[in-house]
Amino acid sequence: MAALATAEVCDTNAALLATGELHVLQPLFKTYGQCRAFAGPVVTLKVFEDNVLVREVLEGKGEGRVLVIDGGGSMRCALVGGNLGQLAQNMGWAGIVVNGCIRDVDEINGCDIGVRALASHPVKSNKKGVGEKHVPVHVGGALIRDGEWLYADSDGILISKTELSI
Repeated sequence: MAALATAEVCDTNAALLATGELHVLQPLFKTYGQCRAFAGPVVTLKVFEDNVLVREVLEGKGEGRVLVIDGGGSMRCALVGGNLGQLAQNMGWAGIVVNGCIRDVDEINGCDIGVRALASHPVKSNKKGVGEKHVPVHVGGALIRDGEWLYADSDGILISKTELSI
């Protein structure tokens, strides 16, 4: 799926921005992966320093969707590494947005997906399987729900209640 230019989306959808049907995430995220621009319907995940559920979700068919992980903004370990980046690519995910850290940056940068994260961290996460799938998450100053649409490019990340077109 070709991603829409976020600046153009904002310019042509000022009314949606005003009503809150379109949100711009705070500019907190660093860009990783080969896809600098990506878009798709959102799948949400809420975890804290534990990536078992991240793997479970990414093992499912991505079908052009974007996994949004609310990792609580933790800067103490990574929730996504090179193996999960490759898995996401192989399973057809468009991208991953992590409110937390990733690792294996060089490997993730070799993957044909888009990844946004707060930072990189060399420590791996816990493996307890604690977290929630398909729940509303707070990421980048916005409440994001399963099934909403995410658009990301070099200018930023947008969340829309519905699929947009220009």
